[in-house]
Amino acid sequence: MKISEIKKEKGIVWSFEIFPPKPTADITVMEKTIAELAALSPDFISVTCSAGGSGNSRTAEIASLLKNKYAVEPLAHITCINSDKAEIEAELRKLRAAGIENVLALRGDRIPGAEKGVFEHASELVEFILSVDPGFDISGACYPETHPESPSPEKDLEYLKLKVDTGVKRLVTQLFFDNEDYFDFVRRAKEAGINVPIQAGIMPLVRKSNVDRIISLSGAKIPNKVSRMIAKYYDDPASLMQAGIAYATEQASDLVAGGAEGVHIYVMNNPAVAKAITNNLSSILN
Repeated sequence: MKISEIKKEKGIVWSFEIFPPKPTADITVMEKTIAELAALSPDFISVTCSAGGSGNSRTAEIASLLKNKYAVEPLAHITCINSDKAEIEAELRKLRAAGIENVLALRGDRIPGAEKGVFEHASELVEFILSVDPGFDISGACYPETHPESPSPEKDLEYLKLKVDTGVKRLVTQLFFDNEDYFDFVRRAKEAGINVPIQAGIMPLVRKSNVDRIISLSGAKIPNKVSRMIAKYYDDPASLMQAGIAYATEQASDLVAGGAEGVHIYVMNNPAVAKAITNNLSSILN
């Protein structure tokens, strides 16, 4: 089922994001994770791809497993900055052969020292995907706190509108920790003529490795109460896990209360975290 159609049937779209195992890894552990996440009945699960590009990942394999064995709608990531047209077309053909119709079109992260490819922007990827197969339902990414490479918030919205006008049906945000940034972004996006659903993406800070990576790579603003949580529980794994789940639960609850059209949890392949947050919000989500 197309995710844009799911939104029409539900008030709140609830979903998770996972990353596939390395090419040489045994899929058994990944399948256990998928089974536990599928038991929570999310509306979809997105599957990332490796930094090397869409042709160098197990995204299609995991997406097929989700859909054809566990009956969960997958959202397969497709990146373009490090891939050529033939690689992307081959990936799209694999997805379509597995019955997958939802893709998240992303520019992706540049590989330092790599030669410049044929694609520079996600809007170009969207156009290419639709030229290969216009039946794909395309989601896109957006940045409540502005893309780090954008010259201004206004210019960032211009690029985002171009992406939507090219064929993106819905948007999922980069992670953020202050909900006011999300609500302000949605308001500005609507004023700029971006009239597609914008699902809020949040990441629970439940492990030291998560904290370090997010702070160094995401560029997300860290509110004072999150800083206090990190400082107090950084070297206490059990307490950090509990506090991180509590904060993510509060954040998701507030997003739903404020009218967010969906919540997407970056669960870092941790089904226990997904289960705890989903159970905490069971009455709100039903």
